Amino acid sequence: METRLADAHDARDAHVRHLIDRWREDPGATYCSWFLWDERIKNFRSIRRGIAQVVSDIEAGSFGNAYRGSSLETIVHSVAEQRQIFKGADHAFLWKPKLRIPDIYENRENQRAFGRLLHACSCCDTAEDIVRHIHEIDRLAIKGLGPAVANLLYFLHPTLVPPFNTAIVKGYNALTGANVKLGSWGHFLAMRVGILDLNDRYRDLLSNDLGAIGGLLFDIGSGRYPAPPIDAAGPALDDWNGRLEAAREEARTLSKAAQVEGQNERTHTEIQAWLRDLGRALGYDVWIAANDRSRAYQGTALGTDCLSRLPDTIAEAPGADAIRLIDVLWLEPGADRVVAAFEVEHSTSIYSGIVRMLDLALSGSDLHAAAGLFLVAPDAREADVRAQLQRPAFSRINDLDISYLPYGELEHNKEAIARFGSGLKAIKAIARRLA
Repeated sequence: METRLADAHDARDAHVRHLIDRWREDPGATYCSWFLWDERIKNFRSIRRGIAQVVSDIEAGSFGNAYRGSSLETIVHSVAEQRQIFKGADHAFLWKPKLRIPDIYENRENQRAFGRLLHACSCCDTAEDIVRHIHEIDRLAIKGLGPAVANLLYFLHPTLVPPFNTAIVKGYNALTGANVKLGSWGHFLAMRVGILDLNDRYRDLLSNDLGAIGGLLFDIGSGRYPAPPIDAAGPALDDWNGRLEAAREEARTLSKAAQVEGQNERTHTEIQAWLRDLGRALGYDVWIAANDRSRAYQGTALGTDCLSRLPDTIAEAPGADAIRLIDVLWLEPGADRVVAAFEVEHSTSIYSGIVRMLDLALSGSDLHAAAGLFLVAPDAREADVRAQLQRPAFSRINDLDISYLPYGELEHNKEAIARFGSGLKAIKAIARRLA
């Protein structure tokens, strides 16, 4: 009997590994399209900074009593833009007046408790402390404030807290045979333990970052991939193999959405290359975002002939981790002063780029305090850019020299500027002031 059970367990384990292999190869699944996406990592710091702003507003009593226009809406909106896995992340935080939930807008004590949770989890670094703080908020039974908060905690501790949504819960239940319910912190914590166990078992195919297994569960729960049957034999297994093969065939041809995303990424790299070449033509030293330097463009690495490291005064300044991820920086030749900073925002959250700009401008050094700041985006995104800058979280932006640089203007004028321009005068002439 024990031998048969062991054989069945080994068989199902092999099926799960087969599933993960297929999933990792699918360019439209979350592993390739989100987990390996460079912007995912770039946005961690800006989301963390946004969480700190929420805490600060609550502590100062300036958070207000509405979700719309609050620093919480800004950061949750940024999370929701993290591609498909977090789509709809803001639903749990939207104020529902008839139900009066989540009860953190009109109840000041509940709001403070929510702020304490975010602050405590921002400061702690062990799973035990995080779980303790979750139990503390759970005991307060704040109406409407459930495990969706874990999506914020994931960006604070990606190796300790998995992301959470309906599809992930469905995927976990399908893969394990569990019966986790939505809306319960207790059920979330039990699922977290199970996810950690699964992640340990298949670590060689996944990651220490729980976003990988979160993406797998999301794709199972949303129906993109079928979970192997609990009973790994018989007709159910044949049916599963057929469904998995169908998913594999679908993966061989990229979906229209995946094709668009691929084009977006190529466009982002192309714009960085334009700015790189223009900066060098104008005589500046050029820095390419640390995680983009090796990205290929026209057969060579994007960071070719650019700075290999930032000057010490910038690399050691407050906010340096975010500054080194700004898409393109122009610096005075052989010096440590940033002349211009460019964030390319093709289809990603404009919020994240603005935060990195603020980190540069407000880093406490006058070496680059007067740098020109440019949000470079498609011509049609100007309204999006201006709308983001109206948020209370960006009240300091009015003190900065920040402009919107449309793709079209850059494309049409870059060659003339490279040949006849000097300094930032020509770039500023084709850009539009935002503050």
